[in-house]
Amino acid sequence: MEKLHVLGTGNAMVTRCYNTCFALQNDQGLLLVDAGGGNGILRQMEDAGLSFADVHDFFITHAHPDHLGGAVWVLRKVMTMMRAGQFDGDLHIYCHKTVRKGLEAIADLMLQKKFVKLIGERVLFHDIEDGMTARLCGRDVTFFDIGSTKLLQFGFTTTLESGARLTCLGDEPYNPDCRRYVEGTDWLLCEAFCLNAHADRFKPYEKHHSTALDAARLAAELGVAHLVLWHTEDKHLAQRKALYTAEAREAYGGDVYVPDDLDVIELGA
Repeated sequence: MEKLHVLGTGNAMVTRCYNTCFALQNDQGLLLVDAGGGNGILRQMEDAGLSFADVHDFFITHAHPDHLGGAVWVLRKVMTMMRAGQFDGDLHIYCHKTVRKGLEAIADLMLQKKFVKLIGERVLFHDIEDGMTARLCGRDVTFFDIGSTKLLQFGFTTTLESGARLTCLGDEPYNPDCRRYVEGTDWLLCEAFCLNAHADRFKPYEKHHSTALDAARLAAELGVAHLVLWHTEDKHLAQRKALYTAEAREAYGGDVYVPDDLDVIELGA
């Protein structure tokens, strides 16, 4: 059964958990999605029992620092392994060209030339566009522009080995233009910046985010079977799972997952 390894669950400014990122695992390896904001991605992968040697496909949703900052550390780690003969094959990075240009500039500024020379040789960028489909870890993945109000951002949808469909909606509220990618999906990975009950405190709408109740209403409206909530604040970390689940159940009767960092979710039908 395919698994979702939750490497981080927090929003951009958390200090008590890692920024939201994850890996999808099947028998062909790991698809890494985002990398958080720093070299904490190395610790998260290690604590999850995952090896970068199994990461040959890497998708970066957008260029905000809590998603892109860790990517340079992924490059540094994989390139080090390549030079040491510990990484077979190539690393394929899927992102929009604006993200690619930014990451190339960061790499050129921060990494040694012996690493940078691997870009284009064994570290291969693939520029994505809205509606584009590519083959990652043996599965067809379709990328879509989420209609961000802040910065160009992409989500994706894919069909798992079980036949279930999984959709990652990125870290902003649902845009109706994306309905064809989201409606009827079996697994929806969705941001929930805070509880609706705490909206006055955290002001999610001013930050272009949504609440657990908003996500639950969306899942109910679009016929989602399993709802995963993350990209949250970290002030209620010990109680987060219970609080967010309870609020989501006010509007949604499907399965609700509010994972902690390093949780593993088995992706059944």
